[in-house]
Amino acid sequence: MSLNELEAAVTDLPPAELAAFTKWFEEYVATAWDLRIEADIRAGRLDAATSAADADFEAGRCKPL
Repeated sequence: MSLNELEAAVTDLPPAELAAFTKWFEEYVATAWDLRIEADIRAGRLDAATSAADADFEAGRCKPL
């Protein structure tokens, strides 16, 4: 299925099915994001960012949320 076909199919969904699809798709994207972040962490791609954040925290350059 092409992107254009997918867009047309989504556009034609009745409101209840669009809501169900939207819920599913949001969960799908969130899971994919989590898996990507976990892979990046395991591969060490976030080491520099976490080190910088730790240094900022230790130096008192962070504000409470």
